[in-house]
Amino acid sequence: MKYILVTGGVISGIGKGIIASSVGTILKSCGLHVTAIKIDPYINIDAGTFSPYEHGEVFVLDDGGEVDLDLGNYERFLDIRLTRDNNLTTGKIYQSVINKERRGDYLGKTVQVVPHITDAIQEWVMRQAKVSVDDDGIEPEVCVIELGGTVGDIESMPFIEAFRQFQFKVKRENFCNIHVSLVPQPNSTGEQKTKPTQNSVRELRGLGLSPDLIVCRCSTPLDTAVKEKISMFCHVEPEQVICIHDVSSIYRVPLLLEDQGIVDYFCRRLDLPIEMRPRKMLTKWKEISDRSDRLLEQTSIALVGKYTKLSDSYASVIKALEHSALAINYKLEVKYIDSADLEPAALQEEPVKYHEAWQKLCSADGVLVPGGFGVRGTEGKIQAINWARRQKKPFLGVCLGMQLAVCEFARNVLGWEDANSTEFDPETKHPVVIEMPEHNPGQMGGTMRLGKRRTLFKSTSSFLRKLYGDAEYVDERHRHRFEVRFFCVFFRIEVFDLWLVSSVTTDHPYFVGVQYHPEFTSRPIKPSPPYFGLLLAASGKLQNYLQKGCRLSPRDTYSDRSGSSSPDSEISEIKFPSLS
Repeated sequence: MKYILVTGGVISGIGKGIIASSVGTILKSCGLHVTAIKIDPYINIDAGTFSPYEHGEVFVLDDGGEVDLDLGNYERFLDIRLTRDNNLTTGKIYQSVINKERRGDYLGKTVQVVPHITDAIQEWVMRQAKVSVDDDGIEPEVCVIELGGTVGDIESMPFIEAFRQFQFKVKRENFCNIHVSLVPQPNSTGEQKTKPTQNSVRELRGLGLSPDLIVCRCSTPLDTAVKEKISMFCHVEPEQVICIHDVSSIYRVPLLLEDQGIVDYFCRRLDLPIEMRPRKMLTKWKEISDRSDRLLEQTSIALVGKYTKLSDSYASVIKALEHSALAINYKLEVKYIDSADLEPAALQEEPVKYHEAWQKLCSADGVLVPGGFGVRGTEGKIQAINWARRQKKPFLGVCLGMQLAVCEFARNVLGWEDANSTEFDPETKHPVVIEMPEHNPGQMGGTMRLGKRRTLFKSTSSFLRKLYGDAEYVDERHRHRFEVRFFCVFFRIEVFDLWLVSSVTTDHPYFVGVQYHPEFTSRPIKPSPPYFGLLLAASGKLQNYLQKGCRLSPRDTYSDRSGSSSPDSEISEIKFPSLS
């Protein structure tokens, strides 16, 4: 097993996740089996209780793990399926060590950070690195480990010490450290400054880790003199200083790394069994990158949510939209709308925001209402859904978005004026969305329907079934506490398709809701079908696509639709009662 540790310096959010994903992508393109581990130094057990503004979106895995959004990058770049144990936190490590101490596993010894915590970290990494993440079940050959935070943070110290020991345990030829650092370029002088990187590397070396590669994040390509200066003061060869400057698309990052000889370096440094041959996977990445730069036509999607001030709150949603837009050769414009600004109360309190929000909504080619929790802004989302249904604007509701679409339909089509979710109105006479048995209101973490579940299609005329390649069922990931209880029928409804429930509105181009989160399984070359349908409808191409048997034009290379692998034991039936 070869281990590649990615650390970061100077500032957080420097792009370690993209660098780690890109390194994994390059190695996988060389024919190696690659896995990835993300280490987060916070004490939380997992990311499930975070506010999206605190740490970005919560990414959900097949096994129901609520993890850091960087694991989404790993899955999308490498097209792998990770587990909850691929996300390691301080909370998980301390919890496991304390449990061992309570069981008496340490035989009365004083339990300390060194060696007990550091040993637990090393054992976790070595154990998880062997778990297959590909459909073929083969054990990985390379494990890319990203250490969150910044070198020097007090929270990271036990992990740095663990890997200082780890490099000797697994031997030098099996361990490599990539340090990602910032090279700022002040506008006043335009000069690229190396001092922050020098200080960061010095601190890392003082803690016992010596970087093998220094990846410099900068706004423009590194000057040769700057590269040589970093090489001299950071005790590495010039070829070990890699420049990743700002680029038009993140899909260019693996190509930048390869152009600077990273494959040759890994071959020598880690003695990797790589054949020097054309790599089809990177050729595909180059096609994606070139296509994203050549896009001329544009389509816009209004994203109506609660956390629109931080785009990372909807990272996977945005990526799923981008994958779909790229597949049909369209440039994507996302119009972020705070749902509270659409509510009538906003007209009185903040009329400017109210009119701006409605102008964005009305000018968009499609509407997306993503998942979320809490009552704030829900009436604004229902207003947006009502407008999309009446104006025949392509619409996709995900999780809460689907539940609110059901509420809107029940209120305005069925005449149940107080129809609501019991999450927002426990006393409603028409509770069309109810609490699930899994939900424990007294405990926040993990008491939801989480992870991959199977959904059966019972109708053959659904838009969505056709977009899934006329599949009989789909396996998608869930994260919700409430579920639809439509017409007082006690089975779970996973998909809301207006074509199936209303004969008077079958001319709507696309009005679909899904209880699951299809964005989590979207891939750059395999876009998620519900999002793909939204983009097709928003660009006016859906009917033509369906008439051609769900085939794209010859110039498009992404006709391979996304599908899930192993089945799950829980079955959910889609069956809509007649309205007559």
